[in-house]
Amino acid sequence: MDVATLTLNPAIDRTVTIPRFAAGAVNRVETSHDRAGGKGVNVAAALAREGFHTAATGFLGSDNAAIFEALFEEQKIEDHFIRCPGLTRVGIKIVDPAHKTTTDINFPGLTPSPEELARLRQAISAIQCQWWVLAGSLPPGVPASIYRGVIASLKSRGARVALDASGQALREGIEAAPHLVKPNVHELRALLGRPLEDTGAIVGAARELIALGIETVVVSMGAEGALFVTADAAILARPPSVEIGSTAGAGDAMVAGCVAARLRSLPLAGCARLATAFSLRTLMQFQAGADAAIHRIAIETVPSGVSPAR
Repeated sequence: MDVATLTLNPAIDRTVTIPRFAAGAVNRVETSHDRAGGKGVNVAAALAREGFHTAATGFLGSDNAAIFEALFEEQKIEDHFIRCPGLTRVGIKIVDPAHKTTTDINFPGLTPSPEELARLRQAISAIQCQWWVLAGSLPPGVPASIYRGVIASLKSRGARVALDASGQALREGIEAAPHLVKPNVHELRALLGRPLEDTGAIVGAARELIALGIETVVVSMGAEGALFVTADAAILARPPSVEIGSTAGAGDAMVAGCVAARLRSLPLAGCARLATAFSLRTLMQFQAGADAAIHRIAIETVPSGVSPAR
């Protein structure tokens, strides 16, 4: 097994297209599409598409698990999800192509019982793989310390771990020193409680996390690209300006690209390029021009103490 992902709070992503969406008004849906989602599920699907042997676990509502099961069968992802009574939550994304905005409406999700949490821990223990990706929000009733405990357990078994979380779950998870973390710049600012107004400040903040024992910190910055930081190097990857279909799943694709790069033993610059390519394909919704755009990704080494123009 190459990679396993943990998604504690998956969602059925319902994307509705509403040109000129207006809050507080009557809006008419132009198109609607449902897909199996959740950060870890998205990561698993992205890696499976690249040919990696992938497993996925977490919690699913048994009443609407079919859409996930269809994805797992199609992508040949090993399904180790714990079924819980009830419905997996629905996350609504309102895409406005006229204003080029996406509005997210996220529901809280199922509350797993202590017995279901115990079954999940057994499922995690039964999966042997090189890399684990722990990603996404926590369902109601699950303590913020869960990622910290899972990371410590996985590391004791020799697995490498990537964490993509926010808030208290991120704060406690990094205490266990996962090998890779991928906050976006807003999450990093919230974590450290300061503005981080330029690239140099972001690199410095990433190195504070590295001082805790984390090997690689990837900070996504939207259209400005992403910073890939280790103890002795920092790479800025800038995507070209492209027509974006939707930002949904782009950060998850970047995490998948980082793990794929590590499985392929790529250097940091190669990791930055591959992870940005994964994200760019998702942003462009795998359109024909995506491969041409990937060749225009700019890779720049960030010298220590220097802030490139932004």
